[in-house]
This record gives sequence, C-alpha cells and structure tokens, in this order.
Amino acid sequence: MFFYHNDLKLYYHKSGHGPAIVLLHGNGEDHTIFSDLITYLAPHYTVIALDSRDHGQSARTDQLSYDAMTEDVAALISELALQRPIILGFSDGGIVALLLAIRHPELAGALIVAGANLTPQGLRWYSRILFRIAAGHRPSPKLAMMLHEPQITPAMLHTISVPTLVLAGSRDLIARKETFTIATHIQNAELHILPGETHNSYIRDNTKLWHLISPFLAGLRATD
Repeated sequence: MFFYHNDLKLYYHKSGHGPAIVLLHGNGEDHTIFSDLITYLAPHYTVIALDSRDHGQSARTDQLSYDAMTEDVAALISELALQRPIILGFSDGGIVALLLAIRHPELAGALIVAGANLTPQGLRWYSRILFRIAAGHRPSPKLAMMLHEPQITPAMLHTISVPTLVLAGSRDLIARKETFTIATHIQNAELHILPGETHNSYIRDNTKLWHLISPFLAGLRATD
C-alpha cells in the first residue's frame, strides 16, 4: 500500500488486527527485514511496516535526513488515523522513533529502540572510519546522513515519557556508553544489552527478536 507525503510516494505493508505497531527498518534495508516478526505480531496487532524514503518500494530521493524520515512517519500515523501506536525502530529506524517521540509526543504510545545512536560520535570509532572510507569511494546520501546526523541531546531524551525498551548487542557498532545514555535519560526506560549479539544479528533472527520484545509488549497490554 502507498501514501504520499510532500509529493513523495511511500510504501507500507499492513497486516493483522488489534492495537497498532509501526516497524521501522535500518539504513539500506526495507520492511522485509521484519517478515517473520510480522507473522508473530499480526494475531495481536495491526502491523504497519514502512519502507523509508529511498528504500525498498518507496520513491527514490536524495533528500535524506532523519528529520525528513521522522515527518514521513508522523504523516503515516496521521494518514492511517493510528491511535498512539507502538513504534519499533532498528538502527536508523530507532533514531526516527526517538525523534518522533521528541518532536511529536502526542503520536507514539510506546517505543522499542534497537541499535540507535544519538550522534555520529555514538558509533564505535572503527565504524566511523569504515563509513568514511566507504563514503570516499562511493558517495552516498545514506552514508552522508549517518556521518553527520543525528544530533539528539540528553535534554531532548528527557522529554520522552512513554514506555520505552532499549536494545543493543554487546558487540554492537553503537558504543555501549551511547546506549546507556539513551536508556538513562528516558524516564523509566528498560534496557537490555544482549550478550554476544552484533548490531543486527538479533534483528535478522526475527524469532529471537520476538522473544526479546514479547515481555515488554505483554506489560503494555496489562496496563491498557
């Protein structure tokens, strides 16, 4: 299914029934990274899995920024009249989830933020070097975005008050200190550092991801 935001055609996959949950993938991916997770979620939730601008089946554009992607998600929530959906974002999607809760606090009902960073300096030093080398060999708006954005401060995180689950692998390309900063500056956030996991290993294993988020989701249902 498609919708338009600022004349840009954006694709989303919709399935299931129940309270809404929006899935946001990472840089260079598309919604299919969550294919098996969608199967687990669909009996309990209306699942909206977005292809970010310039990804998947959404329109190509060189107008890439986390702010623009955040406004795309806000427009999607408005377009579908979703009532305070849960936002699950991985990597770039996790950054967008944080920005959505900061910029549009009335829209999100809860956050699951996996492998997100607050600034480019929140990436481990060797990751930044590799991205710079890659950008030098083959300039890309996607790489440029990661090298210069986001710029989220702890004070901005303090404004987030919805239930939040923060996930990262112990071998993540996000620095451990960055993940702790996210979790400690969001009110009542729950943090899990996953032993042995890389940046995306537990995401690509959708069964593992489902088991990781299920207790958090069950807790949300219990408080409804």
